[in-house]
Amino acid sequence: MATIEFRHAVGRVYFDGGMTEGGKMIRKSKTYRNLVEAATAENLYDALSQLAQLSNYPFIGAEKVETADIMN
Repeated sequence: MATIEFRHAVGRVYFDGGMTEGGKMIRKSKTYRNLVEAATAENLYDALSQLAQLSNYPFIGAEKVETADIMN
C-alpha cells in the first residue's frame, strides 16, 4: 500500500506590484521556507499576513505549498 510522507512546506505571499503599460497587474511574491506541517490555516494566514506588512507593496494573498514523497 502506498503512503504519502511529508517533506517540507513553504508559504508564498503575493503582493500588488502595480500595473504594466498594457494595463495588466504586476504580481510580486515572497517565499518563506520551513513551515511546520501541523500549522493550521488560520495560524498560517495570520503569520504570512503579518510578514506581508513588512513590505512596501499591498498584500493580496498567500498560499501554502507542500512537497511530499509517495512511497510504496
